[in-house]
Amino acid sequence: MKITWLGHSGFRIEIGDQILLVDPWLADNPSFASAERGRAITGATAILLSHGHGDHSADVVGIAKELDIPVVGIFDLMSWWEEKEGISTIGFNKGGTVKLGDVAITMVNATHSSSISTPDGPRYAGGEAGFMIAGEGKTIYFSGDTDVMVDMAVFQALHHPQIGILAAGGHFTMDMKRAAYAAKTFFDFETVIPCHYQTFGLLEQSADVLREALPDVNVIEPEVMRPITL
Repeated sequence: MKITWLGHSGFRIEIGDQILLVDPWLADNPSFASAERGRAITGATAILLSHGHGDHSADVVGIAKELDIPVVGIFDLMSWWEEKEGISTIGFNKGGTVKLGDVAITMVNATHSSSISTPDGPRYAGGEAGFMIAGEGKTIYFSGDTDVMVDMAVFQALHHPQIGILAAGGHFTMDMKRAAYAAKTFFDFETVIPCHYQTFGLLEQSADVLREALPDVNVIEPEVMRPITL
């Protein structure tokens, strides 16, 4: 399994027979070098989208059309895009599971907001979500943009994720302290990878607080376009 950070909340996850792009915001992402775009998306088999905000969704339709691959996400937005943009989608909802080859994707709750900018103002984009991504005998919890939730206890009981990719930049999501609390209180992670940080000065720039709070967990500060092999 390889997990490659694309900056902000974007990831390329190579798991089982799939190469998944998760929230791949590339074009205007200050953390991502445009020259790396080809390497980031080559071979992708599907796109997972946690919610509609532009720092997660802005490149999704374009990549889906370019690679002719499906977008997997909340039913409301997927249905609208399929009709409006003519792309292939797999729309489902929280609690649902879809299979992509050897990989199972379960949509789980997040607590945030979800909209898309239009010329007429923000448009509701369905609920915000996270994902459990299961393959190769492991489960990854991708939190999406969220605060701490007691729902996380249910996620642990049902899915037992070994790997947590946690939004931890603060201001718009959990910060490092709150992400550490979530990890300690609700999960039994072997590995934690923070995201949604460093992108802007408004967000946290270091994962030191997270690492210090989780001495028995392998906390990996990702580097953009450098694969993490697990």
